[in-house]
Amino acid sequence: MRGKLGLVIGLGAGYVLGTRAGRERYEQIKTQALKVWNMDPVQEQVGKAKKLATSSAMALPRAAWNGAVGVAKAVNKQGTPGSKLDAALDATKDAADDVKKAADTDGTDVKKVAGTK
Repeated sequence: MRGKLGLVIGLGAGYVLGTRAGRERYEQIKTQALKVWNMDPVQEQVGKAKKLATSSAMALPRAAWNGAVGVAKAVNKQGTPGSKLDAALDATKDAADDVKKAADTDGTDVKKVAGTK
């Protein structure tokens, strides 16, 4: 996807820079791009993307922090070193599952915003 986008941008830049009336054509393209950018459907998607980015930024660190707290509690429990290790491993696995679940949830939200399933 990034390769295709880079190719399109490169072709566009080459076209604009290579034309005789490059500046005039550039202004036309810029005007059209701004018209599209300011359209309501585009701005709705921009708002959804911002909302998703904010929720993702909050969900993953929270899950990671809760996991770290769980591991710390498991290590500080009473018992033998082997039982502490087992408890820490279990807490780590649970924390990894929670982070994965948070990431998967955000990925599902991305698909909803994009209109794909």
